[in-house]
Amino acid sequence: MAERPKVGLGVIVVRGNKVLVGRRLAAGGKGTWCFPGGHLEFNEELEDGARREVKEEASIGIKNVKVVAVTNDINKEEGTHYITIFFRAEYDSGVVKANEPDKIADLKWVEWDKLPRSLFLPTINLLKQGYNPFKN
Repeated sequence: MAERPKVGLGVIVVRGNKVLVGRRLAAGGKGTWCFPGGHLEFNEELEDGARREVKEEASIGIKNVKVVAVTNDINKEEGTHYITIFFRAEYDSGVVKANEPDKIADLKWVEWDKLPRSLFLPTINLLKQGYNPFKN
């Protein structure tokens, strides 16, 4: 059977004029910065997956979750291919805490035009599309 792309989720959580980012510790993209996210599970609705991943990784609740972009992320060096579905959501409740310290660390709120350097490939591809959660 032929290899197929996996489905990734990236959630741009907005709070005031900032977004939530974290540094990846997992194998794919290790050391790069990204939005909370992960994999879509079998039989899972898209928005439910976004809510689950943010709760699992950052301990917070989100609201007004909507799909805003899709990227095609091929990393030949790592041998991976993902279709990443990006969501925009608003912070709703809770205190940010890294629940999966083996996967993501250094969670912090940053201004959109001050995203950290060394971004995760899907985030780079999102920015190439010109997406801005405060304008689009």
